[in-house]
Amino acid sequence: MGKRVGKEQIERENGYLYYVGKDGYVWRAPMKHNKSGRKKKIGNEKIEKKKGFMYYVDGDGYVREAKMKNA
Repeated sequence: MGKRVGKEQIERENGYLYYVGKDGYVWRAPMKHNKSGRKKKIGNEKIEKKKGFMYYVDGDGYVREAKMKNA
């Protein structure tokens, strides 16, 4: 597991993929089987992204960063 970088906790829903976008905010996008969903910005906290790190939302709803091996 990576290091927690965000203080905001995101409430997750089934059928959506959560990620940190290029703008630094958390977004959710519908998965292929979720036909009714729309892409939407979820988080209010901006994450300062660093080169060589991957950012993701963990199971508890917090943003974490992990160092990429070949970056």
